[in-house]
Amino acid sequence: MGDIPLEALTTEILDGWVIGQRRGGYKPGTINKHINYLNRILNLARVWEIENGPKRNCKVSKRMPMGDHRQKFLGEAEIHLVLESCRREQHPYLDLFVHLLILTGARSSEARLARWCDFDMQRMVWTVPLSKSGRARRIVLSSSAAKVLEQIRQRTEGLGLPVTTDSHLFINPRLRQPYKSFHLAWDRARRRLGMQDVRIHDLRHTYASLLINRGASIYEVQKLLGHHHISMTERYAHLLPDTLHQRVEIVARLLDDTENRT
Repeated sequence: MGDIPLEALTTEILDGWVIGQRRGGYKPGTINKHINYLNRILNLARVWEIENGPKRNCKVSKRMPMGDHRQKFLGEAEIHLVLESCRREQHPYLDLFVHLLILTGARSSEARLARWCDFDMQRMVWTVPLSKSGRARRIVLSSSAAKVLEQIRQRTEGLGLPVTTDSHLFINPRLRQPYKSFHLAWDRARRRLGMQDVRIHDLRHTYASLLINRGASIYEVQKLLGHHHISMTERYAHLLPDTLHQRVEIVARLLDDTENRT
């Protein structure tokens, strides 16, 4: 806001502030976070009854639209096609990177920056030191995920790269640094299949959909995805429309058994 005092703020000024961020290249999600922070500041000033505080009706008139929230879920056949296409890439790690994401539901950045010291293979737990929520989180590993990790280790050793406890899992052989992105190789792999609309983040959606469609509860999926609020996980609740019908039959069967005994 520069040198503009609180009492001089107007909705027009705040809307101009939002437009300036949009022109500056900020993403809608980031701008909406900034709006949330600003609203918190303004509301706190009103609660504290700061002299010369903001006007009561002063606020951003409209949040930034987030676009199409349609989620993409890969079917089993599509998963195998994607993995095969990734194996055909010359990238040293793309296939293993994608396989790990599908098996764990991890975010791309979490896997990209993972170090070997983050994995406890006795407890089969992967600890992400700093997740998107700003907290550490634990990812439960399956036996298949453990096998992929071993394949990553073997491939890394084959490339002559370090696999010490502090080393990253995915090291660029040329730069000897962790990868900044897998998007170029991923884009080639998905375009080969005519699946340009599939994002790397959709692998996380796919992980959640596979769990829910095979009987995992929303609360279990919440823990496995590391969502802080259940509302984030409830986006997947529609994937099992018959689940509630199945659950109400529990009570119906109980009453039927009681009546049959009498």
